[in-house]
Amino acid sequence: MPHAQAEVFKGEGNAFFKAGKYLEAIEKYKAATALDDSVPAYWSNMAACYEKVRDFEGMENASRNCIKADRTFIKGYFRLATAQKSLNDLEGCIKTLESGLAIQASNADLKKMKKEVLELQRSEQVVKYCAKANEQVQNGDVGGAYKTLELASRLDAGNPEIEKLMTKVKPKWEKMEAARKAKLSGPELHKEKGDEMYKKAQFESAIQEYTKCLDGLKGADKQSELAIKALANRSACYKQISNFDGTIEDCSAVLEVEPENVKALIRRAQAFEGVERYRFALQDVKTVLAMPYNQVGKQNFDLCNQMQHRLSRTVNQLKQMSSV
Repeated sequence: MPHAQAEVFKGEGNAFFKAGKYLEAIEKYKAATALDDSVPAYWSNMAACYEKVRDFEGMENASRNCIKADRTFIKGYFRLATAQKSLNDLEGCIKTLESGLAIQASNADLKKMKKEVLELQRSEQVVKYCAKANEQVQNGDVGGAYKTLELASRLDAGNPEIEKLMTKVKPKWEKMEAARKAKLSGPELHKEKGDEMYKKAQFESAIQEYTKCLDGLKGADKQSELAIKALANRSACYKQISNFDGTIEDCSAVLEVEPENVKALIRRAQAFEGVERYRFALQDVKTVLAMPYNQVGKQNFDLCNQMQHRLSRTVNQLKQMSSV
């Protein structure tokens, strides 16, 4: 049962709100929450008042209390996201919207705001990239500026500011690249061609280039940094075309030189799983999980953790089947 006096305060607050007396309404809603803070509508109405007087910090606080009172009260998420957007906490806003959508995935208001905020984030990132590229150009870092503008173009192709900067930067970058490539050895050139093919998802062509790179190396160079990179990249290509034996062979060659190469261990584990050598896959995954977390990284750690559970179940099932 609602608290009778709290409901009276709510009614008085609603009357003040309709009359445009938002500060007075806030006091009434505060009085209501002092008697019963478990009713989300009191907090939600208070948040609406704070929005009217553009006190977005007050709105944020009231909205959080609204959600605390009832985590299924969707309007609380909308109000909190509105406050965070106004405070330019776009990352927090997106998290709030996603939390609300996890409860009610079809909510049109939350979906619309999420789309708007993602667009704002994209636009802000483009502005930051352009500013960074300008700074890099001024500091003589043409290569860095070119890479930054490429990132900006992926977010907003055709943006006039990006294109304007690119017309200044690209000719200088191309000249620098031509001079740099003129100094590369044959194997180094093949490795770079392989990288270009890989980026275009032309994996078989990339494999050919990495193979030419490796074939061109002799003696101690076969364990050089260039060789390790070519082997690692070729293993990635083999994995993409489901040549798991090739993936295992190249990853093993990398691991002979760099036993704690996380990417090679994970890639080989995935390839072992692909050819149903589950125990070997599980061993590689356990090796990664035994390494320092900072060295492995969250994404790789989470992936290996999932693989470990899946592979352990499979290995145990195979043991049970063989014992029958």
